[in-house]
Amino acid sequence: MENNIFDLTGKTAIVTGSLGLIGKNHCRALSVAGANVVVTDINGEACNNFAAELPNRAIGFGADITDADSVKALRDFALAHFGSIDILVNNAAINDKFEDPAALFEQSKFENYPLDLWNKSLSVNVTGMFLCSQVIGTVMAERGAGSIINVASTYGIVAPNQDLYIDKNGIQKFFKTAAYPVTKGAVIAFTKFLAAYWGKSGVRVNTLSPGGVENNQDDFFVENYSKRTPLNRMARPDDYRGAVVFLASDASAYMTGANLVVDGGFTIW
Repeated sequence: MENNIFDLTGKTAIVTGSLGLIGKNHCRALSVAGANVVVTDINGEACNNFAAELPNRAIGFGADITDADSVKALRDFALAHFGSIDILVNNAAINDKFEDPAALFEQSKFENYPLDLWNKSLSVNVTGMFLCSQVIGTVMAERGAGSIINVASTYGIVAPNQDLYIDKNGIQKFFKTAAYPVTKGAVIAFTKFLAAYWGKSGVRVNTLSPGGVENNQDDFFVENYSKRTPLNRMARPDDYRGAVVFLASDASAYMTGANLVVDGGFTIW
């Protein structure tokens, strides 16, 4: 019987941002496919608790992906427990969080957008991906095999449609800021760079660009977004399980430098 090309048995995967809505599903999908999973996020105790819920071997590790020493500790921890690292999912990212809801409309305007929020997004969404790829990906390159999956977004491909944030009374509630689409566009560009750089070393590097996930947003936003999507709905948190296993496994053995868009058709219009 032909081997299952989606099987990840014996492989070890590190998933950053593991405790997020999509991150948890990435971990579950890789675990179900047979991988050993290193659950990674800021809160180490929460990582351990979630790792205990996964069906295959899994361990948790708290790491700050914007700190090189923390990422090196993550690498060493994974190697000490599993002996190798085969898959890296650069999933960790932040979206804007404004401390004062009353100031949301004004602060989210491009003209007023705070520099500290811009810099924070660059640090996590771009520098964090760079550091994890450099520190952990080098292990793969030295061994001559591996798969890196960088998680971007539809907003790395197309500009935010600000009309999505207008409620049923015609009021613009806030604006999607520049930081998220700029950093996600950088994810796609970085993927191409690294795929070309490490191609001869046997490391495949691809982007996964998900669409918006329904997660207790305002009803008007869910309705606006769904109308903008051919499948007429937002994504469910588990809609990306197959994509991440595909990119991690031999099913995508001849795929590198690509951007796998899984968005319900959002970007075709």
